[in-house]
Amino acid sequence: MCTAATYRTKDFYFGRTLDNAFSYGDEVVITPRKYPFHFAEAGDRSVHYALIGMAYVDEDYPLYYDAVNEKGLGMAGLNFVGNAVYGKRKAGKDNIAQFELIPWILGQCATVEEARALVENLNLLDVSFKDTLPAAQLHWMIADREKSIVVESVREGIRIYENPVGVLTNNPSFDQQMFHLNQYMHLSARPPVNTFAEGLKLETYSLGLGGIGLPGDLSSQSRFVRAAFVRMNSVSGESEAESVSQFFHILGAVDQQRGCCELDDGQYETTIYTSCCNTDKGIYYYTVYGNHQITAVDMHKEALEGTGLVRYPTIREEQIRWQN
Repeated sequence: MCTAATYRTKDFYFGRTLDNAFSYGDEVVITPRKYPFHFAEAGDRSVHYALIGMAYVDEDYPLYYDAVNEKGLGMAGLNFVGNAVYGKRKAGKDNIAQFELIPWILGQCATVEEARALVENLNLLDVSFKDTLPAAQLHWMIADREKSIVVESVREGIRIYENPVGVLTNNPSFDQQMFHLNQYMHLSARPPVNTFAEGLKLETYSLGLGGIGLPGDLSSQSRFVRAAFVRMNSVSGESEAESVSQFFHILGAVDQQRGCCELDDGQYETTIYTSCCNTDKGIYYYTVYGNHQITAVDMHKEALEGTGLVRYPTIREEQIRWQN
């Protein structure tokens, strides 16, 4: 279970939470412009935009959970179990494996509109990276500083949705997530107005009463509502520190604590990591469950004309700053 979001102040920010019971060994990975991508059906691409994001690297291949390219386009894949449908190769289509989609899009697209044009001819293949890593059932959010879309591969084919709230979680499909917001149109960051009954005097006895009814559980639909409300009502200064701090607070509204979501095997789902990338500057910030200190990696401090991956394992131990 995961949540992705966007946020814009002076710069544009894109990030997500990744919720799971375990980690594969996530790393912040920079893919330089001349790293050779070998696509299963789409040939080789030896020159492309540079990428930075969180990935699991296997056989020197970056399996990105989320990434941003040097042009400021961001993309994240979130679980869409039971709804995602991939198929066989189709003539006349761009046949791309699920695990290739992020580098295929971000390697050649600078804007959401360019990505949309590619997606319109997309056919996602039902193939795995390897036998031990079956194809993940996902849908994707793609965003730049101007707009955001959601891409879903379902039984009926590829679906592209405008995303006016800049948030995505898991099931159900995005159109249903958006429709569900109609139930919460009464929510407000302001104190409520008494419309209960004419002549009945009621008082606001506490701050925050405008948010009564905002769902607080950990289900994907509830997280979508909560993240959308928080994101669309967020206010912060425009400095980098204020913007990044506010972004982590937005996604903090859907943080999963160990013990609150038990799986069938007795494990617990937690927020493995939370990311926030300044897409204008190419700086990738993250926290992990065991380390709340924000860590940053700047893609432009690396040799982006190179051919080899640049990898930074996440810092997992809690960093505590002592004042005495």
